[in-house]
Amino acid sequence: MSELAALLGQVRAHAGIGLKQDITTVSHGLDALPDGWHPNGDDTAAIPCGDGWQLLAIEGMQGRLVREQPWFAGWCAVMVNCSDIAAMGGRPLAVVDALWADAESDPETAKALVAGMRDACRTFGLSLVGGHTNLRAATPSLAVSILGHANALLSSFAATAGQSLVMAVDLRGEFTGPGNWNAATTAPPERLRGDMALLPQIAETGLATACKDISQAGVLGTTLMLLESSDVGAHIHLPDVPRPENVDWQSWLTAFPSFGYLLTCSPAQEQQLLQAFHERGIAAAVIGDIRPDHSLTVSDADQTLEFFDLQQGLTGFRNGHARRHHYA
Repeated sequence: MSELAALLGQVRAHAGIGLKQDITTVSHGLDALPDGWHPNGDDTAAIPCGDGWQLLAIEGMQGRLVREQPWFAGWCAVMVNCSDIAAMGGRPLAVVDALWADAESDPETAKALVAGMRDACRTFGLSLVGGHTNLRAATPSLAVSILGHANALLSSFAATAGQSLVMAVDLRGEFTGPGNWNAATTAPPERLRGDMALLPQIAETGLATACKDISQAGVLGTTLMLLESSDVGAHIHLPDVPRPENVDWQSWLTAFPSFGYLLTCSPAQEQQLLQAFHERGIAAAVIGDIRPDHSLTVSDADQTLEFFDLQQGLTGFRNGHARRHHYA
């Protein structure tokens, strides 16, 4: 087996593909949306509102993270919601939470979760405007929902064959536990807000059409979700993927990168799009191209291998078939 084949096998096992395929159980049982609403499968719901869109999203945090790093879980719950709003070309407005903990036997977990959310809201210039609290629960849990607004949308459904696939990621960080690249909690708040504001600017100037923030599924897993929504395929040239120094490929391709986005644009817009990120010190590169088939292939040196055949299906939210709203 070649090194590339072994790597892709390892990444495939960690990309959460099975978890994403589980979503079909829910997606196939939901009612159709009103005419004119944005289809399901994106990072947020997008509801027509005047000349723009109201954006609504929710994130549930992994139980292990809530138990072992409650402050970080609270902080990340706000951050990832802000990333979802930005990936749609929007600006965040406010968040609400649902928090469960056992205040009698473990009062510090609830306090740390709240502190993490509070600190993240201060960082991103948001307000925590309400929520639900149960401090007599057997197991600590946290979910956070966010409201935002977009004047122009970036969409997972807007990638087309012939476009360039661009990856933008903040490499100014370090790993915080396995799988979490932290480029946010110690960064200056004004820089983080400015970095995130790039995405609505890109949407409003038409520099990109499709976008998805890189999730726990990693670079390749997130690419699959983007491709499925747009009903296309792609090829990625692995050496072009931005990567921190001294980090191996398996760790990087399976990591949640904190600030990381996949975008598509026309080849004529590549340099202007890349420059927008480079001017803020964010690594960005063209890592591949969008193709008319339904396969994600990856190449390294002389070898090209298939990572996943999207004919197998993933979440069930595909262009032309996405009539419902339930978010991955």
